[in-house]
Amino acid sequence: MMTGSPTTTVMQPQPGLDVTLREAGHGAPVLVLHGGAGPDSIDSVVTHIAANHRALAPIHPGFGDTKRPETLNSAGDLAHTYLNLLDHIKACDTTVIGSSFGGWVATEMALADDHHRIKKLVLIDAIGPQIPGHDITTPKPNPAGATAQQQPRRGPSPAALAALRAYTGDGMQDTTLLQRATRITIPTLLLWGENDPIVTPDFGRAYARAFPDGRFTLIPGAGHLPMREAPELTYAALDGFLNDPREGHA
Repeated sequence: MMTGSPTTTVMQPQPGLDVTLREAGHGAPVLVLHGGAGPDSIDSVVTHIAANHRALAPIHPGFGDTKRPETLNSAGDLAHTYLNLLDHIKACDTTVIGSSFGGWVATEMALADDHHRIKKLVLIDAIGPQIPGHDITTPKPNPAGATAQQQPRRGPSPAALAALRAYTGDGMQDTTLLQRATRITIPTLLLWGENDPIVTPDFGRAYARAFPDGRFTLIPGAGHLPMREAPELTYAALDGFLNDPREGHA
């Protein structure tokens, strides 16, 4: 679990929509977006980022104990919600990090960022684009009532998987995203677990080639959540990207 006692607040980035935001640290803002594995899956990322930055970690409505309004039903909807959130808290020059489904939302944010709030993008084993010849293997849910010890990190809970499906649809892919990603000109890092069973490294390499300023880093020995499975290698690559003065203005 996360250490460092982050604050948790409920905000309304747009009328009628509550978003639970966890926040820790100080400095340049870094928005961290979780995937279908839920908010706990990025705890270590938030803790690591908070040592030198202002880590902002919203919980996607519908995950955990939060509610998702029926009108919020796509990655694009979430992207606009989080751009409004950045405006609401007056965050600029923001780095956005997205894991798995969070990476899909992060890409949609960069595409919709007309006001240039985002300066860098990090996608960790991200789903989203449809890439011919590279299918997505849908994660299996943990059985209802199973403890973490009984089914450690096997997949999302049934409730989380239902929320994920509400945002992604059954195909969990967007046929237009790969082409649209070619319009994203900010520095973009794709971190990928060598043994990811959901989206393979070849999927990640093909995705990285779509970004004009994209680069791909393979994390040996890791799967779909490299920050858990190979944290030292993952954070070394992440820190190198965040702290490189050639990669935007940190």
